[in-house]
Amino acid sequence: MTNYSLNITVLGSGTSQGVPVIACNCNVCTSYESKDKRLRCSILITYNNENYVIDAGPDFRYQMLRENVQTLRAVLFTHEHKDHVSGLDDVRAFNFKEERDMEVYCSERVEVALRREFHYVFDENKYPGVPLIQLHTIKNDKFILPGGLEVLPIEVMHFKMPVNAFRIKDFAYITDAKTISETEKQKLIGVKTLIVNALRIQEHISHFNLEEALLLIDEIKPEKAYLTHISHLFGTHEEIQALCPPNVYPAYDGLKIAL
Repeated sequence: MTNYSLNITVLGSGTSQGVPVIACNCNVCTSYESKDKRLRCSILITYNNENYVIDAGPDFRYQMLRENVQTLRAVLFTHEHKDHVSGLDDVRAFNFKEERDMEVYCSERVEVALRREFHYVFDENKYPGVPLIQLHTIKNDKFILPGGLEVLPIEVMHFKMPVNAFRIKDFAYITDAKTISETEKQKLIGVKTLIVNALRIQEHISHFNLEEALLLIDEIKPEKAYLTHISHLFGTHEEIQALCPPNVYPAYDGLKIAL
C-alpha cells in the first residue's frame, strides 16, 4: 500500500453571515471564546505537501493569512452562493507568487455564476493583474487534482439547488445540504471521518439541523464526525458539544484533522 499524508484544516465553520453576526448581541455573538468566532465555511486539504481549498468565500484572504498558506494548487467549489465563491479574486496572490494559473473545479452551474460574477477574469482582453484561472468541469465521476489527489463528487440538495459534496479517500465533506438521495449516500459508505453541515437545532428549509445531521452520521457510521456551517442560533461551542454523542464534535475555525 502506498503511504500518503492527508490533513484537513477547517478554515471557516460558520454560516453565510459568520459568527458573530453584525449587530447581534446574543450570548453566542458576544462570547469571548475563540471557538465561537466562525468565519464562512471552507476547508484546506493538505496532501503530500500540496494544498487545496474547498470553497473560497469572503473570508478567503484572511483564512490564507491566518494559516500561513504559501502555496495553493487548486480550488474546488461546492456551489455558487456568495459565501462560498466571493473570494475567488484573491487567488491572484498565488498566481503572482507561483507563476501559474489557479486550477478551479466546479459544476457547469457554478461556472455560469463565476463567469457572471467575475466577468473581468474571463474577458478576451484581460485587464492587467486580474486572476488567472483554469476552469475544470465537475461531472458525476471521480477526478484527479494536480498532485494526484483523487476526488469523488457527491450530489446533495440545498433545498432545490444541487451542491457538490466531496469524498477524498476515507474523508468526506458535506456543506449546505438538506437532503441526499439514497444513490448518492452509497458514495459515503466506508467514510471514517465526516464533516457535515448542522445549522441549528430547529429545522431549516435548506440545511440539516442537528437531528438530521446526527441521523446521517448514524447511518454512515464514521469513526468521527464534525459539524460545520454553524449558526449563532445553535449555541456556543460548549453548548453544542453537550448535545453531541461521543464521536461527534462541533468543528471550529483552525481545527486540524490528521487522517
